[in-house]
Amino acid sequence: MSRIGFLADKLSSRYGKVKRARGAFLYTEKGVRLTDLYAEGGRAILGWGGSPAVTAFKDVLARGITGSYKTAWDYRLNKALSDLLGFTAESYAFARFEDAGECLTERPDVWKPWSGKSYAESKAVLVEPPFPLAGGLTLLAVRQELALPTPPERSICIPAPLQAAFSRSIYDVIKAEKERQEKDFFIYDTVLTRYWTRKGPWLTPKVPEAAYEDFVLHCLDCELVISPFYSTDSIVPYGVDKGVFRKLERAPFSF
Repeated sequence: MSRIGFLADKLSSRYGKVKRARGAFLYTEKGVRLTDLYAEGGRAILGWGGSPAVTAFKDVLARGITGSYKTAWDYRLNKALSDLLGFTAESYAFARFEDAGECLTERPDVWKPWSGKSYAESKAVLVEPPFPLAGGLTLLAVRQELALPTPPERSICIPAPLQAAFSRSIYDVIKAEKERQEKDFFIYDTVLTRYWTRKGPWLTPKVPEAAYEDFVLHCLDCELVISPFYSTDSIVPYGVDKGVFRKLERAPFSF
């Protein structure tokens, strides 16, 4: 079973299936509200539901532009990536993150919001769109002057509704990076830094890898959903009350 499948199975066996998601919370069939620190590995870092990106997706979907052909949103997506990364970008889409860098001779950088890194001098950057409907879809943004003569073999066309949602979500992240600051993340340190090293909103586990699966389940019992992957950071849930960590405080995990 995959790690995501493992987490989904353990969550539903405890609390029932998720029937609604909003902000940093998942609401289950058994009436339990879970706090989501996994956020699809960062794709839902801006929260679940009700975002301008969802509205953009619905608006373009309603126009029926869902085929695998070029539309005005090709340009808009490249413009959003250019504004995000600080260079004029040409982009290619891939169904899997692993495929996205294989068409280049040099390893591309990987975009990570709130990392403090500048990408203005990068030749190419892998971007996982901050829109959870994307699944494993990844964008490869290449400097326009280094654009490939033909689309890479494993690249795919993505329909205009997703392009619109990705563009909007990128601008939402640009805005959020200015608004969400250290003061919004460190308020939970009294609980979280016992188990994670925090940098901005990103949480890297201190728990040994051998004990990590047990820690995932322990957090789930405390109504917290954390990353099921040891190598994928969890995320500070923005704007939640510190009380969501009370069960973890009262039942600390030993390692």
